[in-house]
Amino acid sequence: MLERDGYPAGVPCWIDTAQPDPEAAVRFYSGLFGWEFEDSMPAGSPGHYFMARLRGRDVAAVGSQPEGMPTAWNMYVRVESAEETAAKTKEAGGSVLMEPFDVGDSGRMAVLADPEGAAFCVWEPKSFGGAQLVNEHATWNFNELNTRDPGGAQTFYRAVFGWEATTIVTGNGGFTMWRRPGYGDFLAERDPELRERQATGGAPEGFEDAVAWLIPMTDGQFPEDTPPHWSTTFAVDDADAVAERAEKLGGKVLAPPFDAPWVRMTVLSDPQGAVFTASKFVPEG
Repeated sequence: MLERDGYPAGVPCWIDTAQPDPEAAVRFYSGLFGWEFEDSMPAGSPGHYFMARLRGRDVAAVGSQPEGMPTAWNMYVRVESAEETAAKTKEAGGSVLMEPFDVGDSGRMAVLADPEGAAFCVWEPKSFGGAQLVNEHATWNFNELNTRDPGGAQTFYRAVFGWEATTIVTGNGGFTMWRRPGYGDFLAERDPELRERQATGGAPEGFEDAVAWLIPMTDGQFPEDTPPHWSTTFAVDDADAVAERAEKLGGKVLAPPFDAPWVRMTVLSDPQGAVFTASKFVPEG
């Protein structure tokens, strides 16, 4: 299902990026993905928060960078209570980087980190429920936790969000997906053909509940000084073309397009250093 009207608790619901020069980032992502932008901040505000839209639907945002915040793509997980989730995070060994606060009448959020320091946001919605269009070309697809402690991460995210980790064994090794039990039922209420369509595309068992991926940071995969972190993947129709276009717009190709189970993907950086992945779905078989 590509259009969304909301998300259940425990499911990622939104992404944005904080940039030193948000206007320059708007130009880059407009050229890369064809997004249309509108600044949602009131006139005269000291910063910007540009809502990105496709076909009039919210897909992501580009904002001004607060002091001390890295240039990166950020993941928001929908929660019933930002305060309660912050408390759970501390109880499970994580940390609260920004205490819960109101974002106008849109919702309430907090910035948290797991025990390894991988940062993420939580979103308690009011008038704004999250991304309205996903999993099609130039929209958000998934987030991935890159971690050096997969076991500890599984314990932490299970305690905070109720996530379960399921490893899929393929001819090229194993891949671990985070599942929020019951999420598939939520989606199937709105899209009754969901499970049948996923099965036809070769999706693994339980994929309807998938909310993210877990990527062990093995030796040689990342530079030694790369900290554990959450990353963001966008769905695209042609990973090779997107990589070429990103370079022409001033970005960098960190990993040229390559094939992996179910996808052809490339890792890119925008001109200000926010890293992301562009991925084309390729059915198995």
